[in-house]
This record gives sequence, structure tokens and C-alpha cells, in this order.
Amino acid sequence: MSTSHPDEDLGEMASTLIEVSAMLVRQLPSRQQISLTTISTLGRLDRHGPQRLTALAAAEGVAQPSMTQLVHKLEAGGLVERRPDPQDGRGCLVEVTEAGRRILAERRRERRDWLAERLAALPDRERAELDAAMRTALPIVRRAVQPGDVFDK
Repeated sequence: MSTSHPDEDLGEMASTLIEVSAMLVRQLPSRQQISLTTISTLGRLDRHGPQRLTALAAAEGVAQPSMTQLVHKLEAGGLVERRPDPQDGRGCLVEVTEAGRRILAERRRERRDWLAERLAALPDRERAELDAAMRTALPIVRRAVQPGDVFDK
């Protein structure tokens, strides 16, 4: 019987998940000198489509002036473009370009290949255990952290 408090168990689980994700983020290679915020912003635009600057800043957890500066830089590099917001002519939407999608695809491929190489070096049994654990954990973690869940109400 466990003598620990349920909140301590949850805190330990959260710490373990953070450690796993941080380890991967730190270790995964990137030949491109692109910040994590830049990649995260491009990825968000790729997954969720065009967004207003204010929504993008909020979703990325940065101040609007910082996001404005980042979008200017990405726009100058041809990775995003702005277009009028059809819902509100006063505003604009930021959209990832094909060049931005290519950067994302290259980075994802590079990281996937690097990690697959490391996984291939594991013994078969450990690889199977990790595969089963990830297939179980991924949908649960997605539900726990997705916007619009019970914690956002």
C-alpha cells in the first residue's frame, strides 16, 4: 500500500513526463539554426492554419510585440506571409508558406531519423515495451493537454 499522497504521485508523474520530453527536445539534432519558438510557431500554423497575430502570440505564450517581431523575421525569410482576415478587414492572418512547410518537414525527418537510429540500437524487448507504452500514453497525454478540455472551463 502506498503511503504517498495522490497529489505527490501526480506531481511525480508530471515530472517524469517533463523529463522525457525535455530530454528529447535537448537531444534531438537540428542542422538549422532556428529557435524553438520559431519552429513551434511554424508548426502551429501548419497544423491549425492561418491565425491572427494576437491568437498566435497567446497560443505560443509570448507577448504580442515579440510575436510581431518573429513574424516580421519569418516573413522576410519567406517562411510565412500575411493576408487580410476575411472576417475582419482591419486585421490580417499569418499563414505558413511552402518554404516554411519544407523547413518543418526537413526538421521532422532529420529528428525522426536520428531517433529511429537510437531506437534501433535497443534490444528487441525494450523496443517493444517502449512502443507499447508510447501507443498507450500518446492519446492519454493528448487528451490531458489539448485546449478545450475540462481544465479550460
